[in-house]
Amino acid sequence: MLGAMWFPAPSAPVFNPGDQTITERHPRYEDFTQDGRMTTLAIPPALATLWQIVLSHHEGARNAAAAGVIPLLTRLTVQSHDRPVRVHRTVEAAVGFALAHDRDLAGEVARLHLNVWADVRGIIGRGGPREGPGGSERVLAGQAFAEHTFTRPFAAAGDRRVTSLAGIAGYPALPDTRYAAPAPALAAELPDGATWASALTADAVDTVFTLDHTDANQHVNSLVYVRCFLDAVQRSMAAGGFPAKVRSKAFDIAYRKPSFVGERVRAHLRLFTVGEHVGGAGFIAAAGEEARPRCYVRVMFGP
Repeated sequence: MLGAMWFPAPSAPVFNPGDQTITERHPRYEDFTQDGRMTTLAIPPALATLWQIVLSHHEGARNAAAAGVIPLLTRLTVQSHDRPVRVHRTVEAAVGFALAHDRDLAGEVARLHLNVWADVRGIIGRGGPREGPGGSERVLAGQAFAEHTFTRPFAAAGDRRVTSLAGIAGYPALPDTRYAAPAPALAAELPDGATWASALTADAVDTVFTLDHTDANQHVNSLVYVRCFLDAVQRSMAAGGFPAKVRSKAFDIAYRKPSFVGERVRAHLRLFTVGEHVGGAGFIAAAGEEARPRCYVRVMFGP
């Protein structure tokens, strides 16, 4: 598992040469809380560096895209650690990918995956408007695991599943690594050691998606669902009298179907507690599709 993760994720392998990158970037003020810890939503953008620097030039990725075989994000697990880092210094992202396959109960290949891991490090120290030059030691500020499932999104409904990469130069026909992808609904279950603190209820607020919620992929951005769910959990925490001096420390989200401009959704959640931490787990769905929601989500808050 990734180190100190609230929600389980597989450990990163030893990446093949050319399948990883390390980059530096300047963070934004909103990437950190007032005490210098990185927010959970500031960590996933590190994943983009893999697509921009590695996969955009990778023979297998380019040939797969040309053949209409696309790895779509199906799960994202993120942890923000507790060491404060400086907002006025660069953060470093080490990101790599590996291919894998999953099998069904009969032992047949069921899906192929492109899995991505990211470690984000910053210069240690609590930053502020008057922070000095400080030292240069980098500490782990956050981690992410992103599961992508290969599909043919533009093919007919019965032809979209991908179980072989045969004929795609630069990729093996069948990746050696086996990855047992967890069921999407597991992202709405109680984490280990936690206890439910409320019943499953619908949030009081609907979200109607506008262009501001979308990205260049022509649908609602993947992190928008996390923001919506974090806001819903915070409303539920406030109504339940939980303390406000907490921050989101982790989230785990499994995506089932995309959303588009004009669609209306609502979060459904129940709170849980584990020690001094409180979290929420549930799903986001449009009216009438609660049995098959857009995504399942669980988040963790703590001091």
